[in-house]
Amino acid sequence: MSNPEALRDLLNAVAQGQVSPDVALDKLKHFDFEPVGDFAKIDHHRTLRTGFPEAVWGSGKTPDQIVQIVEVMRQRSPVVMVTRVEPEVYEGLRSRIPALIYYQMAKICAIAPLNLVPHRPGTITLLSAGTADLPVAEEAAITAELSGFRVERLWDVGVAGIHRLLNNRHVIQSADVLIVVAGMEGALPSVVAGLADCPVIAVPTSVGYGASFNGLAPLLTMLNSCAAGVAVVNIDNGFGAAILAGQILRTAQKIDRSSAG
Repeated sequence: MSNPEALRDLLNAVAQGQVSPDVALDKLKHFDFEPVGDFAKIDHHRTLRTGFPEAVWGSGKTPDQIVQIVEVMRQRSPVVMVTRVEPEVYEGLRSRIPALIYYQMAKICAIAPLNLVPHRPGTITLLSAGTADLPVAEEAAITAELSGFRVERLWDVGVAGIHRLLNNRHVIQSADVLIVVAGMEGALPSVVAGLADCPVIAVPTSVGYGASFNGLAPLLTMLNSCAAGVAVVNIDNGFGAAILAGQILRTAQKIDRSSAG
């Protein structure tokens, strides 16, 4: 712990009946962070507060910074994830952290069990409009899998060949949450939302010709969707889409437990 004396005081207060266990748990949710050098503070208790551990944004960090952060995080968490890691950066990491797994398409590095077994309820289903959207779609898929969810993938079903999507309506109908990734004009999430009975999370990508404005055009299309129940995350934000999908499923589980109780 970064402040053992404060923790001891809190535990003593619980033991003496001055603070209830529930109040103590609430305090602990905002209690623990650990400095790494002079460049980072690791939020070890993010899982307590939000349900998911902190992830490391890799872009802009040096390999040495990433190594130091990962080494601290792995002491407290069985899964550590670093996003937006280019192949050349991974080459500088793998000799220093042999346990690091690299998901090249998603550009994610992780320390995780070799055989990931879903331990959270629900299925997150991912659809991509085109093959060029796969890096963002895979970022979402790998994030969801590392977070403990079962993931279904359906790639290259964009509106330019709508029959490819319609031939897979069973995939849409079996989903608990859908993440739909598209560039160009970004129409796919609206079409999917018109067929689905679950939340749809739209992810615009920066794929497209000049007038797509690096993802701005599909972003605006998705924000202006006439289909109900579409949430939109930022351009190329596969990670954020996966966490949002996970929070939707976690909330549903909490409601179920509350109803059962």
